[in-house]
This record gives sequence, structure tokens and C-alpha cells, in this order.
Amino acid sequence: MGRWARANVRGYLFLLPQFSVFFVFFLIPVIGAFALAFFDYRPTRVSFVGLDNFRRVFSDPLMGIALRNTVLFTVGVVVFWLGKAMLIAYLLDPLSKRLQTFYKSAFYLPSVTSGVIISLIWLWIFNPTFGLLNAALRTFGIEGIAWLGNPNTALGALIAMQVIMGGGSSIVLLSAALARIPREMYEVAILDGASRGIVFTQVIVPLIKPVLLYLVVTGTINTFQVFESIYVMTQGGPQFATITVVYRIYQTAFQQFQIGLASAQAIVLFVLTFALAAVQFRWLGKHVEY
Repeated sequence: MGRWARANVRGYLFLLPQFSVFFVFFLIPVIGAFALAFFDYRPTRVSFVGLDNFRRVFSDPLMGIALRNTVLFTVGVVVFWLGKAMLIAYLLDPLSKRLQTFYKSAFYLPSVTSGVIISLIWLWIFNPTFGLLNAALRTFGIEGIAWLGNPNTALGALIAMQVIMGGGSSIVLLSAALARIPREMYEVAILDGASRGIVFTQVIVPLIKPVLLYLVVTGTINTFQVFESIYVMTQGGPQFATITVVYRIYQTAFQQFQIGLASAQAIVLFVLTFALAAVQFRWLGKHVEY
């Protein structure tokens, strides 16, 4: 065995542990899920049903409601969360490195906290009787609201929670992108009479497009799979106002024990997410230089 072959063998040996974990805990379950989608797989019986599970997915009215809620949740969270991150990163950019580090650490801290813990805290904040939010409203003479108990406010309350608590990693990435822009470009634009709004839209945004594209795509994918806050705070209610696609998959698999149907739902979610990411790359990726 030559030197080149021995070097390759060593490389494959170093990759083997990580690949084994990937193969056992990711690749095999994904392949199994694709296979199960064509079976009626229950604890008591297994039978091949072909495409019947997919027909049931598209004829399920709750799946349609879940998809609508998921799209509304994703659009609301990604738009406002990214806008918040851009605004904060823009305001932090003129500060000293020490202050930037402090504020970026403060904004990033919630992203390393358990989502379940954050959901429990906000469950107390939204409590209609003794919650912090309604207590603040009462000080201004406004009657308290059942934020999570009203179908008209439940989804909006969850979106607001996600926007307020999210965006820490995005602020760090956008701050790094802004730091790479040469200061001379700002000075030239200002000398030419450009306002701060023109500088932001015509100078800053085009130069950070790759980071924005990455944040929009990954944010959409992650938000489209929202589950833990729904499970902890609303259980899909009230009146299915907050049921999402992943929570519907959970109900099908672990409450109704229809594993084959849940696998078909998961495949539909994967196809929708993949198509959405492809559209975003096609639409937002124009004129982006990496």
C-alpha cells in the first residue's frame, strides 16, 4: 500500500466515528421514515397501503389548518426577527469593540437557553389572571386579555414571544458582516449627500446579502419546524388556532399511533421545506456574490 493510500485510509478512519453516528442516528431513521410512509404501521398490525397515506395527508382538514398556521407563524417570525436583528446590529456597529462584545453576548444568551424553559416563563407572562403582561396593562386601565386562550390572539402571542427571544445568533452574524464593510464606503456616500436611509439600503444591504440570504433560508427552515413552544404553551389550541405541521405529526404518531401516516406527513413537510428553500435561493440569491 502506497503512501497516498495509507494517508487516505487514515483520513477515512478519522471520519468513521462521526459517519457511524450519522449513519445510525440520522440516515437509517430517514430511510425508515420514507419506507414507513407506504405502510399502515400500527402497534398491532403492519400492512402495505401504497400511496393511501399521502392521500389522507392531503385530505386531512387539520393538516390544512396546520399548514396555514405554520406559514403565518414563519412569515411573521422571520420578517420581524430579521428586522430586529438588522436594526440592533446597525445600532451596535458604531460602538467600541468592548461594548459590542457585551451587547452581542447579552442578545445571544437567550439562544443557548432551553426552549422549554423560555416557553414556561412566557406561559407565566401570558397568564390571564396573574401574568406580568396583563398586570402591566391593568396599570393603564386596560382590561386583561386571555392571550393564549383567545383564537384571535394566541398565534400572534407566540409570534411575538419568538421575535422577542430570538435573533441572538443573527445579530452576531450581521455584526460580523457589517464590520467587514470598509468605512471609506460610508464616508464617500455621506460626502455625496446620501442620507442614512440611502446608505443603509444602497450600501449596507447589498454588501451583506450573502448573510441575509443564509439567515432567511435557515430561519425559515427552523421556524417551519416549530414544536416545543406549541407543545408546552397551547397544545395546538384554542380551536386549532396554533396547531402547526410538526405538532400535527406528533399527534398522529404519538397520540393516534398511526406511524405510517405520520411518516407521510413528515415527507410532505420535507418536500415543502425543500421547495421553499429552493425558491428563496432562486429569488433572493440573484446578484449575491459569495
